[in-house]
Amino acid sequence: MPIIMHSYTAILIIPTGVGAAIGGYAGDALPVAKLIAQVCDRLITHPNVLNGANLYWNLPNAFYVEGFGLDKFAAGSWGLRPVRNNKIGLLLDQGIEPELRLRHLQAADAARATLGLTLTDYVITDAPLNVELRTTTSGASWGTIGNPDSLLRAAEILIKKAGAEAIAVVARFPDDMDEEALQKYRQGEGVDSLAGAEAVISHLVVRTFQIPCAHSPALASTPLEPDLSPRSAAEELGYTFLPCVLVGLSRAPQFIVERKAIALEQEDIWADRVDAAIVPANACGSSALLSLSQTPCQIITVEENKTVIKVPPQPLGIKSIQVNSYLEAVGVLVAHKAGIDPYVLRPKLSSLQPVVISH
Repeated sequence: MPIIMHSYTAILIIPTGVGAAIGGYAGDALPVAKLIAQVCDRLITHPNVLNGANLYWNLPNAFYVEGFGLDKFAAGSWGLRPVRNNKIGLLLDQGIEPELRLRHLQAADAARATLGLTLTDYVITDAPLNVELRTTTSGASWGTIGNPDSLLRAAEILIKKAGAEAIAVVARFPDDMDEEALQKYRQGEGVDSLAGAEAVISHLVVRTFQIPCAHSPALASTPLEPDLSPRSAAEELGYTFLPCVLVGLSRAPQFIVERKAIALEQEDIWADRVDAAIVPANACGSSALLSLSQTPCQIITVEENKTVIKVPPQPLGIKSIQVNSYLEAVGVLVAHKAGIDPYVLRPKLSSLQPVVISH
């Protein structure tokens, strides 16, 4: 299929809770996103890539899309509509202690006063959410919510009564985490034990209400760690991880749930306008990537970004350009955007061969 000229659009996917060597910690995939955003007209990615606790970066051409919404977008079911600003509703778990709750409210007020973000009044759930953490046999993290109905009732109040256009959830996460796993994570070697449960929370809100949502865990402060990894250090800077979530949600695109039901705009983005997707080489089983592999989208797999899951593209029938690093992936994107076959840039170029015609 010939390349159609439009804004060059790439998707950067780094699954959450799978111990990705880059993107498995506290915002350590942000440099990758900043780099890719320089060579694309539009970069679509998700909170796991852009969230960095109290650290964040304004990428004007990047679109912050929650994972469930990203899956629906990639499948062609939902579109994305860029916005200038969202009114964010703050949803707090009743299980958060008063002092820790105040820390989060002060962080939200700081985001309003310092960054000019628009927030509604907040809502506290009518019951503790009772989040529990789990780990799969492969080592990936996930979790459960004891009171999902309470979460949804609070979100509905924010949407219907406060006029929220995006939801920031702060749930109290358990302090009795696996000490060995936490230590490995803080040293830049393990899996983020919180990430899988965070995804469950945001997926539920987006699936139910079809508006942007992201989660920030509420945790007791941890003791100082002298051997802390730089990749985990962003989470040690304060009492809350909320600032990056509020910044991301402030400009998160709204979802177009029914293509024929509303008037479409020129800026709307649909999956058939995605030119390339970049993913870790052994994490190719996501719903979003499987959907994109059925389109003209160029899949680029990055070998260096190892995860605890082992799902390469070949057994799934996914055709991809395999690269070693994100630096090499950027070179492929530049070539693709320029309409240049990246294979002709290699020293050994094979000659053209005749097409085999079977009778």
